[in-house]
Amino acid sequence: MNFSAISDKKMLGKFLRFPLNLIPDNMKMPIFQIKSLRGKKWIASTGNHGCWIGSYEYSKRLLFEKTIRQGKIVFDIGAHVGFYTLLASALTGTYGKVFAFEPVPENLNCLNNHLLLNKVSNVKVFDAAVSDHCGTICFDDTPGSYMGHIAPQGKLRVKTVSIDELIGAGEIPVPDYLKIDVEGAEMLVLSGAKKMLADAHPIIFLATHGEEVHKQCCEFLNEMGYQLQSIGASAEEILAQYPK
Repeated sequence: MNFSAISDKKMLGKFLRFPLNLIPDNMKMPIFQIKSLRGKKWIASTGNHGCWIGSYEYSKRLLFEKTIRQGKIVFDIGAHVGFYTLLASALTGTYGKVFAFEPVPENLNCLNNHLLLNKVSNVKVFDAAVSDHCGTICFDDTPGSYMGHIAPQGKLRVKTVSIDELIGAGEIPVPDYLKIDVEGAEMLVLSGAKKMLADAHPIIFLATHGEEVHKQCCEFLNEMGYQLQSIGASAEEILAQYPK
């Protein structure tokens, strides 16, 4: 059941969510409703309660589960606290590999805790933001939001990496799938992976933030030969696939 579809403004939504306020912050919760994550656990205070209830980004998660295959390579770009990293780890299995990229220290701590809690061994974490070049950049990481973004006035200085440069240096393999959720920096990520996208055509799960960014990303991917479709009811969420 998709509990997230029930508004928290309505009486039923308030009633269903009330018990969540009673859960201790650091309690390890079993993950419900997600067959791929059966037996896995989630730290209650991190991210969204929907991550362990099974309702977080419901349509996108179902499509992700349907698409990712065993033994494949997934890049989780903007891994946040690790929901899709954990899911990709389970879906790719023993012979697969997940590369998670996350620059915000608070998120990184939660991500690593989830990997440790679930004894995950097929994930490599990069403490960096993915961009169109390797270097450093200013980042705004408002405490407690779990969402950081590039901002000239930001107080956090983070390392940046380019997918094409990392692949060219032999530090990472070519991926089969990309999941990108980077709070407005989508074009920087895509621009820094242009060669790989042209050569390898990985399937892309892309969250766009803002109309202009959405338009730019769609134009870029269309020019690269990708076919695009919206995920669920959200036009901001895109599945990009290269025609077979």
